[in-house]
Amino acid sequence: MNKDKKALSILAKLEKFYGKVSPDLHFENLYQLSIAVVLSAQTTDKQVNSVTPELFSKFPDFKTLASASISDIEKIIKSTGFYHTKAKNIVHLAREVVNKYNCLLPEKEEDLIKLPGVGRKSANVILSIGFGIPAIAVDTHVSRISQRLGLTEHTKPDHIESDLQKIIPKDKWLKTHLLFIKHGRVLCKARGPLCEQCPVSSLCSYSKSL
Repeated sequence: MNKDKKALSILAKLEKFYGKVSPDLHFENLYQLSIAVVLSAQTTDKQVNSVTPELFSKFPDFKTLASASISDIEKIIKSTGFYHTKAKNIVHLAREVVNKYNCLLPEKEEDLIKLPGVGRKSANVILSIGFGIPAIAVDTHVSRISQRLGLTEHTKPDHIESDLQKIIPKDKWLKTHLLFIKHGRVLCKARGPLCEQCPVSSLCSYSKSL
């Protein structure tokens, strides 16, 4: 089975197993999504979701956040970790969106990755989930699962992204991202993967090597 067919078979099996998957981050608009994505670095979506209700209640848009005191933001987001850096990033991000883009989040990757706290992975999340523009965001789950399933031999996120783009149709890129994250959190964990329960173990290079 070539990689194209293998990838499609994996997606079909994962979708049948998990059903429809959606982002775990809670957000209602592009502003909330972009801020939540920046806050999600080095922490869990659950932890981000625990602080964003207060954050978005007090600072409901880019304009209000741009005028916020960094120390006030730090108090709200402290539990997400690296809160000094994150507070600076989201306030400065808001200021750039207000000053450079007239309060509208840009929808081009080259513009997004210039914003404080937004790297390629974060930009791809915003593009695919927020704007509906095909992109594959490679986080630790997507990276690990792509390698274990034999869909890539690379370890660098941009190379993994390129490999997946070559074998998976554009209209399935977002689904791939969400399904791989779900699978990584539920069964295909970094330590102690539950291979005996895995719906794609028969297609998995890692499982066969055990």
